[in-house]
Amino acid sequence: MTPYESKIEAVVDSILQDYQCNRDIDKLELHRKPDRDAMIDIIEKLRRIVFPGYFKDKNYQIYNAKHNLSMLIEDVMFNLNRQVALVFQNRGESEEAAQAHAQDVCVEFFNQIPQVRAMVQTDLQAAYEGDPAATGMAEIIFAYPGLFAIMVYRLAHVLYTLNVPILPRMMTEHAHSITGIDIHPGATIGKFFFIDHGTGIVVGETTVIGENVKIYQGVTLGALSTRGGQSLRGKRRHPTIEDNVTIYAGASVLGGDTVIGQGCVIGSNAFITKSVAPCTTVSIKSQELQMKTRAECAECKQVFWCEQ
Repeated sequence: MTPYESKIEAVVDSILQDYQCNRDIDKLELHRKPDRDAMIDIIEKLRRIVFPGYFKDKNYQIYNAKHNLSMLIEDVMFNLNRQVALVFQNRGESEEAAQAHAQDVCVEFFNQIPQVRAMVQTDLQAAYEGDPAATGMAEIIFAYPGLFAIMVYRLAHVLYTLNVPILPRMMTEHAHSITGIDIHPGATIGKFFFIDHGTGIVVGETTVIGENVKIYQGVTLGALSTRGGQSLRGKRRHPTIEDNVTIYAGASVLGGDTVIGQGCVIGSNAFITKSVAPCTTVSIKSQELQMKTRAECAECKQVFWCEQ
């Protein structure tokens, strides 16, 4: 053995010894941990189920919807069941109980796929109607990062509501790594949700978003402070965005008590920590927050703006 090889062996022995400290980072039970690559593969196959005519397997010479769907569901069901069972075991369930629990969860997850697809269809419509640059639905499905991030969120949200740990966050963080859009699977998001451009968007765990909401790149729907750590688990920390709200690039809306009323327009780079009344436009001029309330004439329907 050369002197260099001896040094390498000493390094290996040193790190192996460090593994014996029994810390969280030292766990070696690789076969009992969820598999990130497996979850990414599951996401890609679920996307083929959600959009059956867009992402089919090119290995098939003849495309038969029922045949291919059966094979996809069998594949995803088997692999997802394994991952769900693993996280249930890590949570303390016996192997037998975890397997049975995982099977029930996976069946319910697939039962909700039609509802997920219905929601994604509204998101697709919102993207097309909200972006004059869109040339058609196919362009949005193939090329818009916002729709991909929302689709993954909606699938992960189902697992989240079924009390599956870890895996929903792995799914949305994969979408985050690809798109720059960070949506926590615990958020509640209504129909016709449109993310334009998308990079840098953050939507926190307890955020509630209504219907027909449009947000642009760099928007943060976050918590006022992370001080308190785990003591804040389960508490409302993120804002509520009501129906028909538009939030422009770089705006931050923070706090569990903050409600953005329906019909509001939040301008770029606004920093909001208090509730905003419905039909209000918030903008920044010369670094000062300006707020205007929209009023509509009952007779002629003309819109007026009143300084607050």
